[in-house]
Amino acid sequence: MTIARRKFLHLAAGAAGLPVLSQITFAQAYPARPLSLIVFVPAGGTPDIIARLLGQALSQRLGQPVVIDNRPGGGGNIALQAVARAPADGYTLLMVATPHAINVTLYEKSTVTLTHDIAPVAGINSDSFVLLVNPAFPAKTLAEFIAYGKANPGKINLASAGTGNLTHLCGELLRMTTGIDVVHVPYRSLWNWMEAQRKPA
Repeated sequence: MTIARRKFLHLAAGAAGLPVLSQITFAQAYPARPLSLIVFVPAGGTPDIIARLLGQALSQRLGQPVVIDNRPGGGGNIALQAVARAPADGYTLLMVATPHAINVTLYEKSTVTLTHDIAPVAGINSDSFVLLVNPAFPAKTLAEFIAYGKANPGKINLASAGTGNLTHLCGELLRMTTGIDVVHVPYRSLWNWMEAQRKPA
């Protein structure tokens, strides 16, 4: 092998490695400033609590502050739009939940969607839902609740964390599958509903 050919191969190998080295350098430089984690519910809601715990852990690991930015409303669309319109530099994150996926069918004319404008990074948690009633309510089981609902159409208020929220859709599914007639009462969050229950009638 001639010296010229050997030198060319060394240069070619070095050039081929440049993109990898530049990516490593970029990865080491990120993050160079605070990150924003946008949450679609008010402070105190479950996604907000999860985001604050996650933000604290990320801050310790990345060495940069993670600022929690609550943007409630619009079934999560306000938060989604804020992140989709932010620079695609990895400094604006979104706490995504089921409502964002559901919104694709509820808001057909939306200019921003989860499937086209957001890139998923990691799964964080899974949720379970339960049906709760006031202890003074006559029904103590689901069967009794359904029977009471059928015997008293329109007399049961079913609270949710907001129109289009998963809690609302679960209530609608319960109504459709059981045939009971309930009145949907949306709150800004379930924390607001809990506060309302503490107040004397």
